[in-house]
Amino acid sequence: VDLRSHGLTGKAAAIDLEACGITVNKNTIPFETESPFITSGIRIGSPAVTSRGMGISECTHIGNLIADCLLKVRPDSAIHRDVLALTQQFPLYPELINANTITH
Repeated sequence: VDLRSHGLTGKAAAIDLEACGITVNKNTIPFETESPFITSGIRIGSPAVTSRGMGISECTHIGNLIADCLLKVRPDSAIHRDVLALTQQFPLYPELINANTITH
């Protein structure tokens, strides 16, 4: 995602999103003008959500949460609560939720 039109860097966006409970990577974009340590964009990975069983509607919701965070539409704490609610609906290891013991 090219963030230049919003006056954001990839590094700043990744930090802001982390505060909301969303992990992305800062990433260079075509015709990059920032250093590789700052970048002008972010990379959003879908495996983290699809492996939880999330679909199109959840991805749309996540996109809105990302926009809310980066555009400062709502407080980070409110966005973080929404992120937690979503991830609780789609646990990473659902088969372990009701397990009495975990074996390796």
